[in-house]
Amino acid sequence: MRVLITTLNSKYIHSNLALKYLYASAGENRRCIELKEFTINNDDDYVFTEIMRNKYDVICFSCYIWNIQRILVLAETIKKAKWKTRIVVGGPEVSFETVEFMKENPFIDIVISGEGEKAFAELMETMQAQEPQLQSIKGLTYRAAGKIYVNTLAEPMSMADVPFPYLMLPIEEDKVLYYESARGCPYRCTYCLSSIEKTMRSLDLDRVKSELDYFLFKKVRQVKFVDRTFNWNTERAYELVRYLIGNDNGITNFHMELCAELVDEALLQLLCSARKGLFQFEIGIQSVNPRTLKAVHRNGDFEKVRQVVQKLVANGNSHIHLDLIAGLPYEDFASFKNSFNKVYELKADNLQLGFLKLLKGTPIRSQVEEFRYLYREKAPYEFISNAFMSSEEVVKLKMVESILDLYYNKGGFKESLAYATIELAETPYHFYEEFANFYYLKGYQHRSHKKEDLYRIFLDYAAWKERHQNGALEKMRELLSDDMDACLNSEAVKKFKGKGWEIY
Repeated sequence: MRVLITTLNSKYIHSNLALKYLYASAGENRRCIELKEFTINNDDDYVFTEIMRNKYDVICFSCYIWNIQRILVLAETIKKAKWKTRIVVGGPEVSFETVEFMKENPFIDIVISGEGEKAFAELMETMQAQEPQLQSIKGLTYRAAGKIYVNTLAEPMSMADVPFPYLMLPIEEDKVLYYESARGCPYRCTYCLSSIEKTMRSLDLDRVKSELDYFLFKKVRQVKFVDRTFNWNTERAYELVRYLIGNDNGITNFHMELCAELVDEALLQLLCSARKGLFQFEIGIQSVNPRTLKAVHRNGDFEKVRQVVQKLVANGNSHIHLDLIAGLPYEDFASFKNSFNKVYELKADNLQLGFLKLLKGTPIRSQVEEFRYLYREKAPYEFISNAFMSSEEVVKLKMVESILDLYYNKGGFKESLAYATIELAETPYHFYEEFANFYYLKGYQHRSHKKEDLYRIFLDYAAWKERHQNGALEKMRELLSDDMDACLNSEAVKKFKGKGWEIY
């Protein structure tokens, strides 16, 4: 029997931890398993050919909102080409409403719901037999004799039984490596799948240190913790940060998601001693509207968040990434602009403007009628409008998001943006909305742009602004020139300035 476990990652630099867990959990049956990862950027024919030419008996797909539609097309094509091939799927996108899912997709043979390590290991074992026995494997939904059967869900497994898969697989030096030291989340945010699990489970601290040592020894470029809240236990988080600072190899970067309200002064002081670039912290603020935060079961102490983020930013040695979500209950357009302005003023390295996704299995999906949500029926289930924000307002935010990503998040415009958001507009949000309107009216969104072209576009906006605000053009020319000197290499700057500041 030949088995393939595979997925379509969203980017090449990403890797799939779930597949590695499955491979490591299979025990001696690993000898018949191959692990291959593709991306959503790979051509369908390429992926299909790579899979089909190896003549697998069982093909297992790891499914998420960014790849489910492509995987279903691929799985159906494979089933038509080789109908005896067993198609197995698992992951958060297929763990709910499994009977309906299998009725809609008759080419799927087995669905693994929830944690897959134990179920997959048992499935691989029984697949070795001439007549596999699936009825006793918890977490399976499967077909047999023209019917669909649903087994009971498995209990959450002990973290002590979760393998460390990197000892069994080669280190992918050109990819981000994902690592999990705990499962579950202490919070119950209604839009998040982690809200479903009611307990926290974590690896033994000594084991975590030992496994982190392996990454340090291998000089991995970046290790990204997938723990939903890295500092859910403040003492544990402090000890791990202290350990990583003390054993820093000068190369590896560690990414963690923090709850800002739980960050205490001791951790802030400890982080002051970290090498610049050792840590990258993601903090989900989502909104500053107290009613909104209460409605989605989040803490609402923005003043505490503000103080913590300001101190982290002031430290200057860690990359700080903040998140906002448009589309939450009671967050109308005016409220979201206020949230944007307050979070933008924290001057983090990266500000992600995200849009609510009504994921299968999340509590907020049961509140669609209450809050009059309209959302995409297919993955990623992103909201279109709700009782508080119209579709036209959502489109405005989409435009703002594109400018925010191009100019703020990709970097290179620090001084220009500082001036523009203060001197050229009433608030930071007003600047981004006005710039976005200008950008789209000029048609710049219809093509991709080199970095140096973004400076020209910004100057084009300043020239337009000059009609209403004298001095804006020359000041922006000066600041954009300074930003370019700081961002681009000298040859690129010389080449660009040699052409002058021609506007498109």
